[in-house]
Amino acid sequence: MENEFCARTAGIWQFIGFFLLIIKILVPVIIIILGMIDFFKAILSSDEKAIKKASVSLFQRLIAGVIIFFIPTLILVILNLVSGVSETLDAMEECKVCALSPTSDDCDKYVREAKCFVDPNSAGC
Repeated sequence: MENEFCARTAGIWQFIGFFLLIIKILVPVIIIILGMIDFFKAILSSDEKAIKKASVSLFQRLIAGVIIFFIPTLILVILNLVSGVSETLDAMEECKVCALSPTSDDCDKYVREAKCFVDPNSAGC
């Protein structure tokens, strides 16, 4: 039963993967926009301390953005390093693929298979 968990919940993992994908796109955009606003305000105020504060703030946001951007990649690397060590991790293939590559053909296949778990009489099963 535990080996079927990821297979049965592939749709949920795909949703999580799309959420992570959106975050990976939005975070850099938000960092750029906020950085531009901060620098624009600092330049308009002609205050050197404000400019320095804006640059430190931008640097901190960039570090946070890089960390957020690479969390899924780090998780994938760790799972790939330890997969094969345990049967449980080998059974997590559907979870891993759909959470980290939600647009892949493999994930779409897993989601179709998950629908067949729920309703074996549905189309394509």
